[in-house]
Amino acid sequence: MIHTYELEGLVLHTGDIICTMNGKPDILPGEFWRLVGRLVPGDVDHVAIYIGPEGRCAEAGASGVITFDIPGPIWDTETMARQRGMLFDTFYGIAAPLEGIGLSADEDFHMRKTIAEYCLQNLGKPYNLNFLNPETEQAFYCSQLAYKAYEQVGINLNTGLAMEQLPGTNQIIYPQEIWDGCAHRIRSSLALPK
Repeated sequence: MIHTYELEGLVLHTGDIICTMNGKPDILPGEFWRLVGRLVPGDVDHVAIYIGPEGRCAEAGASGVITFDIPGPIWDTETMARQRGMLFDTFYGIAAPLEGIGLSADEDFHMRKTIAEYCLQNLGKPYNLNFLNPETEQAFYCSQLAYKAYEQVGINLNTGLAMEQLPGTNQIIYPQEIWDGCAHRIRSSLALPK
């Protein structure tokens, strides 16, 4: 089944990608995560995939691949922190790679279902610390999970973004790359750049 959910006044559909910035001002753990986010190029530091029903999402974080629930229409990182391995982040926007690419209703349904099933099949897998190996399915980092899930439906989220000073970094799937590479994205008016 394909689900919808309203978050920060924006509508999510199963398979859409929630983009966030690490950290949250005004709380000490949030400041720690904001410093971590400075190591990642761009404003978007983390992604999660909306699964449904209600506010159920999947993500790869320090606790590995998990599901968590958004408790209402607002991204309340403090309320969700325990579910998410004490990750504190700020909502940035929604990337919707399946929007606007001319899919029939049937194709859209099956692709969204496949993306959600892939995420759920990988629950419990550990965090992938080898960012240069996004092809493994034994462990995942956040944007790698989204990349591999979309790969199941023939969509490549790897645009080849690289850090000029570090050869080989074009293999890494960056959260910002997913945001920039998605033609259909909606940014939250509440998001502030790093």
